[in-house]
Amino acid sequence: MTPAERPLSPFQLGSIYKLQLTSVLSFSHRATGVGLSVGTVFLVWWLVAAASGDDAFAAAQWFFGSWLGLLLLLGWCFAFFFHLCNGIRHLFWDAGLGFELRTAYASGWTVVAASGVLTAIAFAAGLLVRG
Repeated sequence: MTPAERPLSPFQLGSIYKLQLTSVLSFSHRATGVGLSVGTVFLVWWLVAAASGDDAFAAAQWFFGSWLGLLLLLGWCFAFFFHLCNGIRHLFWDAGLGFELRTAYASGWTVVAASGVLTAIAFAAGLLVRG
């Protein structure tokens, strides 16, 4: 008896496993958690700079006002709202709600849309306050 010829991984060239929204959102939830951890390091840098004096704070403010800093802030803002919205979705799942395929996809797309809208609102408000 010979073993069946089959791929060792379901991810080989997308030939067997097709990515689904639920799996992409699950991976993204973990990735945004890591991103929020990295963002926390920058938050600590900013707070320490604020407590260290004018020169240190000016340097941190310069960085966060640069195109790279604004891009990172936008990413961290999206990561925050995505992780928050998807966490609320998981709380519903923990209560045994929303497991039907149609509901799972609807809530998944709602998480993505809400994250984008909340990010746009927060980032626009931040830019308006900044002047």
